Amino acid sequence: MAVKHIILNDGTKVVMSKRRNSRSIRLTVASDGTVKVTLPTWTPYAAGQAFVQSKAAWIAAHIPKSGIFIQGQAVGKAHRFEFVPSTASHTPSGRVVGQSVRITHPSTLQTTDPLVQAAAERTAIRALRAQAEQLLPVRLRDLAERYGFSYSSISIKQLKGRWGSCDSNKAIVLNLYLMQLPWELIDYVILHELTHTVVLRHGPDFWSALARVDSKVDNHRKAIRAYQPTLIRSEPEETVA
Repeated sequence: MAVKHIILNDGTKVVMSKRRNSRSIRLTVASDGTVKVTLPTWTPYAAGQAFVQSKAAWIAAHIPKSGIFIQGQAVGKAHRFEFVPSTASHTPSGRVVGQSVRITHPSTLQTTDPLVQAAAERTAIRALRAQAEQLLPVRLRDLAERYGFSYSSISIKQLKGRWGSCDSNKAIVLNLYLMQLPWELIDYVILHELTHTVVLRHGPDFWSALARVDSKVDNHRKAIRAYQPTLIRSEPEETVA
């Protein structure tokens, strides 16, 4: 697969890849802000770059915003951040305690300090994984039984570029970041992967099959584009403890 890396004038990183099975130019934004463009093998890279530039407004709207984790901020469905300054603490550390993602840090450090924020990120991911492992397999089983799907296995992973996957053996993977989405969109992703147990590849047959179990598939498909598989942060200007 041929790949070309470019950087636009505004600093945006673009990775252009040529694939034999691509029939059109496809544009996505990764969770780290990298713009990914897939091109048919016969399409010149210049056309891909022009396409990116024509979609500048869309890209700007979908680039993940920088931010911080703040006191009381929700972490998925069951936890909230709790920042605890301590004179006995020498380095920031985190634990999941009950419904709290508790970050203990030296009282000399602000919660905005990179070391404190890094501890918050690591602990939040542990909390999301615990939530996902508890809730998603049950939800998958219930929806599979309701609509008559079968699957071979379910695993929870931290994925950067997709919400889930399903292979030819009907093994389903779901992203732990799903726990930050509304339940309606979580169900959409689960039904999407369950539909892949019947129709493996995207195409008219796939979308028709998905529409039979999700009457709002077009709305859900559009709504999920507002989210990225990464940790949700608050705006930097918000008050922190």
